[in-house]
Amino acid sequence: MKKILKHPILDLISEFADKNSVECYVIGGYVRDAIMERPFKNDIDILVLGSGVEFAKGLGEKFKAKVSVFKNFGTAMFSHDGINLEFVGARKESYRANSRKPIVEDGTLSDDQKRRDFTINALAVSLNKNNFGQILDPFEGLEDIKKRIIRTPLAPDQTFSDDPLRMMRAIRFATELNFKIDMDAVQAIVDNKERIRIISKERITDELNKIVAAKTPSIGFKYLFDLGLLSIIFPALAELQGVEYKNGKGHKDNFYHTLEVLDNVAKMSDNLWLRWAAIMHDIAKPATKHFNPKVGWTFHGHEDKGARMVPKLFASLKLPLNEKMRFVQKMVQLHLRPIALVKDIVTDSAVRRLLFDARDDVDELMLLCQADVTTKNAYKKKKYRENFEKVKRKLKDVEERDKIRNWQPPISGDDIMNAFGIKPGKQVGLVKKAIREAILEGEIPNAREEAFQYMLKEGKKMGMDVKNNTVPSCADSEERVTHSDK
Repeated sequence: MKKILKHPILDLISEFADKNSVECYVIGGYVRDAIMERPFKNDIDILVLGSGVEFAKGLGEKFKAKVSVFKNFGTAMFSHDGINLEFVGARKESYRANSRKPIVEDGTLSDDQKRRDFTINALAVSLNKNNFGQILDPFEGLEDIKKRIIRTPLAPDQTFSDDPLRMMRAIRFATELNFKIDMDAVQAIVDNKERIRIISKERITDELNKIVAAKTPSIGFKYLFDLGLLSIIFPALAELQGVEYKNGKGHKDNFYHTLEVLDNVAKMSDNLWLRWAAIMHDIAKPATKHFNPKVGWTFHGHEDKGARMVPKLFASLKLPLNEKMRFVQKMVQLHLRPIALVKDIVTDSAVRRLLFDARDDVDELMLLCQADVTTKNAYKKKKYRENFEKVKRKLKDVEERDKIRNWQPPISGDDIMNAFGIKPGKQVGLVKKAIREAILEGEIPNAREEAFQYMLKEGKKMGMDVKNNTVPSCADSEERVTHSDK
């Protein structure tokens, strides 16, 4: 098993430990991932029998590294050659019912392994020369890796009650590793699900993001739903589940459809926020559901309402309220547009408008819409895919010709005011809008000369007198804007 300790830095830590007569071990994720031959993530946890902080300070001095100490947790860490090393002294923990923060005491190696969340994370490997590389596996974590099982070292009911975040971690590891959760642990999560309410939203969402970022995120969301956690931490998503029938007509289960779309996106993109867009693309369907006897179930306007829901949902989940949220909002708002193009005759005008609204995010939007096709009808799926390719080609052709994706108005407000001798006001906005619509409809090309002449014509229609009908250069226009900004 010596091959587990293959990183050179562990030999240096071993030498330092023996020189100072300190017993220490590698523990946790590094050991688990090395056994499973998973990629090394540049993080190594070192367990010290004694003071982990003092050991880290001494080793940091030897490596000439800046050591960060976290007194409240009894841990210390530093980076060396791109490796993040975290040190902790062996300890035992006890918990109070209203908090996940443990009462910590010094402990033995056995005490520390008992407090670990899962058997696969309780594996320790000795760093001391006399038994270097020996695996200490008191809870059969190696066997659980073989069986691909998530199991707790101690009674799962106590484990999850003590620290309810471990319920999220169990589901996250099951998702990332494609393991099953042990049935006793499954029942313990069901029994303790209400305890998740004592965990901060930030910690919950951190685990949720790791589930979303996994290769097959639906694994985690199915566990969250089936075990009752989803309705507590993300009720809007749980409410998508179910099929209602009326007059013999039913709609698809939008929860499982959403998970299928999410997995489809995950196969094509690592973009976390595009995956969140997949999660939220149909989030307003319960609020917009309506039964029409002639056509069956409809969800008219769910894209608009869903886009309006996004900021509140992001706030409730403590997700960032910045450009990432606005990206998800845009994707939700526009997710039906490419599908509408697939169904209809693809006109240049419709493509220009899609490019104008999506801008630089049009490629991500197309991925989301392609992922949204979850029909089991092979003919329909093939037809949609062929039509999507047509739309992609059309998008490329129109963009190359008309340069709409990064569109900037060819005529500025300053140009309009100078041409008609008017001050800022409603008329300027009306003319700018008329020019934009003419370009998007293909009435005029996206070019300054043609746009200027169109501006003069539109201004006259509105009763404005032309004071200057000479097309200013772009540089002149920019100079006037710069001057007016001052």
